[in-house]
Amino acid sequence: MARAVKPGGAGAQEDYGAERWAMLAVLCASLLLVALDATILNVALPSLIDDLQPSALEQLWIIDIYGLVLGGLLVTTGAIGDRYGRKLLFLSGIVIFGIASVIAATSGSTWQLIGGRVLLGIGGAMIMPSTLSLIRNIFADPRERSLAIGIWAAVAGAGAAIGPLVGGVLVEQYGWAAAFWVNVPVVLVTLAAGVLLLPEVKDAGHGPLDVFGAVLSVVGIVALAWGIKHVAKGSPGAVDIAALAGGVLVLALFARRQLRLPDPLLDVRLFRNRAFTAAALAILMAMLAIGAALFLLSLWLQYVHGYTPSQAGLRTLPAALAALAGALLAPWAMERIGVRNVMGLGLGGLVAGFLVLALSPEPTAYGYVAAVLVLLGFGDGLAITTASSVLVSAVPAERAGQAGAVSETNYELGVGLGVALLGSVHGAVYASHMAGQPQQARESIGGAFDMAQKEGDSAVLDAARAAFDSALTTTAFVSVGIVATVTVLVLWLMPREFTITASH
Repeated sequence: MARAVKPGGAGAQEDYGAERWAMLAVLCASLLLVALDATILNVALPSLIDDLQPSALEQLWIIDIYGLVLGGLLVTTGAIGDRYGRKLLFLSGIVIFGIASVIAATSGSTWQLIGGRVLLGIGGAMIMPSTLSLIRNIFADPRERSLAIGIWAAVAGAGAAIGPLVGGVLVEQYGWAAAFWVNVPVVLVTLAAGVLLLPEVKDAGHGPLDVFGAVLSVVGIVALAWGIKHVAKGSPGAVDIAALAGGVLVLALFARRQLRLPDPLLDVRLFRNRAFTAAALAILMAMLAIGAALFLLSLWLQYVHGYTPSQAGLRTLPAALAALAGALLAPWAMERIGVRNVMGLGLGGLVAGFLVLALSPEPTAYGYVAAVLVLLGFGDGLAITTASSVLVSAVPAERAGQAGAVSETNYELGVGLGVALLGSVHGAVYASHMAGQPQQARESIGGAFDMAQKEGDSAVLDAARAAFDSALTTTAFVSVGIVATVTVLVLWLMPREFTITASH
């Protein structure tokens, strides 16, 4: 039975001996579930479209509502864990995640599936703040902690990257619902192991939970994401622009409120620390890049090249293997060439990956895409591991839980925003190339594929494939500009001599 850590602040430590690696395994198993669900539906989307017939907008919501809900709630759930216990929060999240998986798997309508994905996001938001904050408490030695965070990041990155492969195999054999049923046995095993192994950790001296601040944070993040999604799609309406402006305003009010509170949900003063801000931006950008790329390339493999879901998933495996290598290499590289250099190298890999995709001749061949996946995966592994270690190390011990919440918020929000922003840019360019084609075919390549199957009109599908490929090139150029700009900003913010040390 796991020993409980007595409340006494984030600095309280206990020697867990060899048990700490078993605890890490439990935390990583739960993280794998959360990461898989961020991308597992990418290859299941064509099968799901055939079954539920969602609109183009509903398709985007099915994919990214999970990450948006999860990202929006992480600050609040992290604060709840600090006050009432991270083990309790973790186990409650596992239970909700399992229930939500059953709801999503048994969906008979698009809106039931979206509702199930929302509940999955809530469960994931309860799980994720516990993982990094418990790792920080369990591993007191900075070098061991960097290794543990490297393993954590490897699982997170590889989980997101192998989502298409796992989803492809399951969808092909058992249908799209299997992408959710697979969660249930893992939930049961992780729940039992968590009860037996994990310590309870909570901080003393906290005031009541700022409920109004929690509402502001959730509303602000969701409104901001909605606005970005619709503005990026082109021809935004007044409601879309109002949502974007409203999201910015609400988050500004949230930040102002937190500055005035003696015990804030999120101490926004942490962002005055240049290293902390640089690391937060690096995580957001790394996950935005990999999330959008896996979403678009999974559709490209199936619709443009006609691969089955499992064949498409197999062809995204280079990203998973490269992410694993990058994450495990990062602790070694940080010691030898410096934290700032490793973070720059990771983000530079993302820029290089999108540049290869942008410059590849059309029609794009898989050889170029494989190189893109390797560069994106390796860069993602380096950047996420390094940035997560920086976030934990750059703040005072009593703020370590909030650092974890920021890390995981940016991780999940990055995936959701990547699909929303770059997916919408791609959709707008695709629609412009499909001008003159039937409305169903202009909405999405899935619609064109459905038309070709029902009406035998191969010309529409050929036009859609060419439009999708061309839009992929344009979106890659946009991605290069976004990631390169943020990389320069991160390197400017990140102190040259920053080292990973104990924060307690």
